[in-house]
Amino acid sequence: MNGLRVALTLATSGGGVGNHVRSLCAGLVGRGHRVVVVGPASTEERFGFTAAGARFAPLEVGGRPSPFADAAALVRLRGLLRGADVVHAHGVRAGALAALARPSAPLAATLHNAPPSGSGADALLFGLLERVLVRRADLVLGVSGDLVERMRARGARRTGRALVPAPAMASSGRDPAELRAELGVEPGRPLLVTVARLAGQKGLPVLLDAAGRWAARTPPPLVAVAGDGPLHGRLATRISAGSLPVRLLGRRTDVADLLAAADVFVLASVWEGQPLVIQEALRAGLPVVATDVGGVPDLVGDAALLVPYGDPAALADGVARILDDGALAARMRVRARAAAGALPVPGDDADQVLDLYAEVLSGSHPR
Repeated sequence: MNGLRVALTLATSGGGVGNHVRSLCAGLVGRGHRVVVVGPASTEERFGFTAAGARFAPLEVGGRPSPFADAAALVRLRGLLRGADVVHAHGVRAGALAALARPSAPLAATLHNAPPSGSGADALLFGLLERVLVRRADLVLGVSGDLVERMRARGARRTGRALVPAPAMASSGRDPAELRAELGVEPGRPLLVTVARLAGQKGLPVLLDAAGRWAARTPPPLVAVAGDGPLHGRLATRISAGSLPVRLLGRRTDVADLLAAADVFVLASVWEGQPLVIQEALRAGLPVVATDVGGVPDLVGDAALLVPYGDPAALADGVARILDDGALAARMRVRARAAAGALPVPGDDADQVLDLYAEVLSGSHPR
């Protein structure tokens, strides 16, 4: 299957969605296909789709997310999708807008995030967007099993689990002891690392609750959090007020070095699909303690200690088990490296979607 014209659409993205779309751009272009990415200008600025070989077409949708909110955007989107062989939307909002634009090409969608909790306006709107999407889409992928099951229950024609490989991330070769000293980690003091956007989904208040428990240990582990986001001020205030052994490092370009220097990787998220940071931690051979949510269990298998989300005592105890049991820590490092060997690699995602596009275009996939 040569020379497909593929249109990838997305809405505003803070990380995972944009990284995945960029990975697909590189893989599809590298396999001889033409790709246009349609989304907010801010996504091109952050993720550099054109640098991956795609053409970028900006599409701004104003106001509150709604499939009916911006008629001008729908008209422009319809024109941008004209001539594509396949349209592949990423996220419920982008998928619903693509469905309403009614491209002549088959429509695929990948869902990257869990629905809002509760029964408020956001949850109702999300449900409406889902219904618009599944009514039109030929194929709906989810980044976790729970999303796939949700789409099946809503009547999606065909569903599957998307591959979301983490990009290769090489360490600079910096001496881990040097980095630990820079962070203020004395010899013999454990270093716990979290890589997360400072936002509600990442469960960082629970991480701080757990850090309060770790503070009673001798010596207390230092928790280093790499990432930025809207909760920075609130988290910093709480860390200072409680004298917690936590450092907010901001956005870092040396995550591989941080992982090489760490003793344990910790993830406290409320929900995740196939988190790139856990894939990176496994490749670094780190013991992992993570919340048992979304696609995390399928991703890690027996290579991590899983704890319930929202339970700081369980999170603290999971880390303590590793710190107190050198044999367990060693076994988890071996398991992490074994699990890393089974992870998808860049290019696997493009191969997967191309196989699925071929099924849709061949007519074996009822529309």
